Amino acid sequence: MITDVATTSAATSDAQVLPGLHAHLAHRQLLPAEHLVDGGYTSLIHLERADREHHVTVNGPLTVNPTRQHRQGEGFSRDDFHIDYDRRQVTCPNGQVSAGWHGPYPTSELAGAPLIVARFTQSQCQPCQDRPRCTRAPARNVGFPPRELRELQLRVRAEQQTPEWEARYAVRSGIEGTVNEFAHGHGMRRCRYRGQPKAHLQHVLTAIAVNIERLSRQAAAEETRAARPPTAFQTYLDQHQIPRSKSWRTLGT
Repeated sequence: MITDVATTSAATSDAQVLPGLHAHLAHRQLLPAEHLVDGGYTSLIHLERADREHHVTVNGPLTVNPTRQHRQGEGFSRDDFHIDYDRRQVTCPNGQVSAGWHGPYPTSELAGAPLIVARFTQSQCQPCQDRPRCTRAPARNVGFPPRELRELQLRVRAEQQTPEWEARYAVRSGIEGTVNEFAHGHGMRRCRYRGQPKAHLQHVLTAIAVNIERLSRQAAAEETRAARPPTAFQTYLDQHQIPRSKSWRTLGT
């Protein structure tokens, strides 16, 4: 069943919508214990905030390590470096310790986690025989989120590799079916009216129609309803053995 409808401008990113949805559902006391979303919503910031503010577990495919080395499967990716938050230093796979620790800095992404940047010097990287596989720059920089978000990132990525998580997330296929029903069955890719308030009304009415359509397809309950008791007039006719007339809808047929 569709319980909430949000309408935004076309330029609004998915990453901007989730906190408002949770706040609205909390106001209506409809918050789920687990919220299955697609990759557009699963930033570290959203996962941490939903759990901290609403005790909601947001589940969805978290983006993998974005570094070039990880994508190409060669060289040293970010996960190959040992991060020591207490000493504020990073150790590379060849034993070199970072010379600088800066940040955290905000990122350009709308819901991107802040990044701490550990910097190595040219004197450390230039003599290294693995430098061509490690970085194309004169020296390597390693970016990563703060400790709490980093621990959350590692835990979520590990969970998403398990069959149990995949089976639990497979339930979201029903949501994709609902989106397809809206788009192809009810023409929701085109607004019938100008202005966001009118477009929102269209979305709400369409959601109501989808709910009614789904309820009408549900199997009838096995228990039969009790017969409607006779009216006083029908009781009088029965007591005097007078045949009941047909319904006015069928008179003359």
